[in-house]
Amino acid sequence: MKKKVVVFGSFVVDLTGRTPRLPVPGETVMGTSFAMGPGGKGSNQAVAAHRAGADMTLVTKVGKDVFGTVATDFYKEEGMDTSYIFEDESKETGCALISVDENTAQNEIVVISGACGNITPEDVEKSRSLIESAGILLLQLEINLDALYKVIDIAHEAGVTIVLNPAPAAELSDEVLRKIDIVTPNETEAQVLTGVKIENEADAKKAAKVFMDKGVKEVVITLGSLGAFAMDQEKSELVERLNVDAIDTTGAGDAFNGGFVMALAEGKDLFTALRYGNVTGALSVTKLGTAPSMPSREEINALYEKTYS
Repeated sequence: MKKKVVVFGSFVVDLTGRTPRLPVPGETVMGTSFAMGPGGKGSNQAVAAHRAGADMTLVTKVGKDVFGTVATDFYKEEGMDTSYIFEDESKETGCALISVDENTAQNEIVVISGACGNITPEDVEKSRSLIESAGILLLQLEINLDALYKVIDIAHEAGVTIVLNPAPAAELSDEVLRKIDIVTPNETEAQVLTGVKIENEADAKKAAKVFMDKGVKEVVITLGSLGAFAMDQEKSELVERLNVDAIDTTGAGDAFNGGFVMALAEGKDLFTALRYGNVTGALSVTKLGTAPSMPSREEINALYEKTYS
């Protein structure tokens, strides 16, 4: 039986400009195209998990403005549950200003969290029964941390498996990390939290060991061109990056997390889930945008079979 996945996190509207190259400070570069669409790490990961076939509910917050309707319209179109999309009376909906180099697919992003940085104790209480009934709770660091810590406490006390994608990078206390079952940083975020610079598999092992010494049960680190790494109490493994035609790397980590928790919710072990995450992330970079680029279950299964069977 599939476990229920709850994603508690951010929604922002992505405002994406594509350019021949990224500007240096103080420089104006003429762009070639612009797109507006749904984004935010929480929302992107929720969409990825939903499209991958998870039984998923997203909790987030938007403003009473035109950007807020971008969220609700998109979720309705996707067939996602909108019962836990809270509205802020005063704060605007968050947004992300994204520049993408169309030659290298690299990006620069500024996030203004807006309403999803203003999740109140009342919002958390309204979500309590949903959180407690989850099999897996997926979190990121784009909401206000006081709300995040409360959500972690509720889930931890209820015995829910907590997966934390510690992005964007921020320091977290050992007290918080002790309550986390699985962390899924990229190499930069892992370095912020462990002090270990990761350039190879041995470094990834060293960083994972630091997380485990702090009380985290299992560790997954996405390593860009090196692939993705996982470690539990018994073993560790690095899976190679899949060779695909990347045109936009924005949201690849979010896709990875969505595919990863979908597999966990279906009872797959950590290392099989790592492969599902790897496939989902690889597929997402072959299309433009963040949420719109998240692959379907059919696409994921096809590439998984081709790569790992």
